[in-house]
Amino acid sequence: MLNTSPLVQYQNLVSSKQIRFDDSQQQAVELLQQLYLDLQQTNVRGRTLKGIYLWGKVGRGKTFLMDLFVTSLPNSICRRQHFHHFMQDVHQQLKAFSGKPDPLKLIAKQFSQQYKVLCFDEFFVSDIGDAMLLGNLLQYLFALDIVVVSTSNCAPNELYKNGLQRQRFLPAIAAIEQHTQVLHLSGKQDHRHRSLTFEQNYFALPSLELTNGSNEQISLHQKLLSRFNLMPLDQTNQKSKSKIDLKINILGRPITFIAKNTEHANCVICFEFAELCQGPRSHFDYVEIAKQFNTILLFNVPPMSGQAYERIKARGTEDNGSNINVSAGETGEREVVLAPMDDAARRFIALVDECYDCHINLVITAFVPQNELYNSGTLMFEFERTKSRLVEMASLEYLAKKTTINVS
Repeated sequence: MLNTSPLVQYQNLVSSKQIRFDDSQQQAVELLQQLYLDLQQTNVRGRTLKGIYLWGKVGRGKTFLMDLFVTSLPNSICRRQHFHHFMQDVHQQLKAFSGKPDPLKLIAKQFSQQYKVLCFDEFFVSDIGDAMLLGNLLQYLFALDIVVVSTSNCAPNELYKNGLQRQRFLPAIAAIEQHTQVLHLSGKQDHRHRSLTFEQNYFALPSLELTNGSNEQISLHQKLLSRFNLMPLDQTNQKSKSKIDLKINILGRPITFIAKNTEHANCVICFEFAELCQGPRSHFDYVEIAKQFNTILLFNVPPMSGQAYERIKARGTEDNGSNINVSAGETGEREVVLAPMDDAARRFIALVDECYDCHINLVITAFVPQNELYNSGTLMFEFERTKSRLVEMASLEYLAKKTTINVS
């Protein structure tokens, strides 16, 4: 392997003062270096590591460190993907193997014929369909001696916490804990808050209660559209096209947009928040949009905070009175009900994750300041990553890595 090892890369970046030395990162680099050296052995059984699971709070450098490892390996043996992308590929392959016995085993074998190493960024499970697949799939991957390196914001035993039928996901957790070295990056510093040069991409809308508040909102939106070579709102309305024509087909479903421009190298599209995050959307939609555009404008984002509440299911209605323990005085079971905006907040989190992973320029207008988007609710843990990423995404350093879209 001719590429520079993870440890050498890290030491070079520290010595050139491009990054600051971090004790917890050093531990991770040494572990990745050990795996790098193991992979150079031709004898698989001589390897001491089958995989690494790096977890910790947002901004601790998990993705950065994994990418040092990825760049040290030839592309021919290593595949690096955002975990959502990997699961999208798995679902597509399941369709291709439909009707064949044990399709997950076939998928794992196909991966093993192509790669020695699979690297997953942002290992996080919220979908019950993904949860049901992962137990067997991970066991098959490890059985075929595929090395798996993952980053996550939570420990393995916290994955899919409180998810539906979580017991069926437990084999996936067991496989991770058995076959990978789990390392907690416990550093105190959020490296995304390092010295960056910022360019505004989040705009709090003037309140409608102010004099001319409505006109100021329209003016702000028009300026943003013009800035990205999109037709201002008033000009769009004067066109013969009706709103029903302003739709883009994503994975077989239409999504209404405000304006788009694909005539330049910088492909841009503008959506209302309600259209992109409050309808029947999934992270697969955002994956596809990110393939087609490198700038996304998202208008009129509302506050998304809201406490979920518990209710007690009445016995005899949901379950025909079965399993009633009269002697114990049980009258029902507690059930957590999501807050009104939680589904939209989950989609917004997925959208930001996809934009970040693809270095998309995400420009937002919202009815509240950025630090008030989500301050309470069941998604506080997940939204911490979103807040940290939005900070970095407003930097010139982030925008300099913006993806080039192939429009051929």
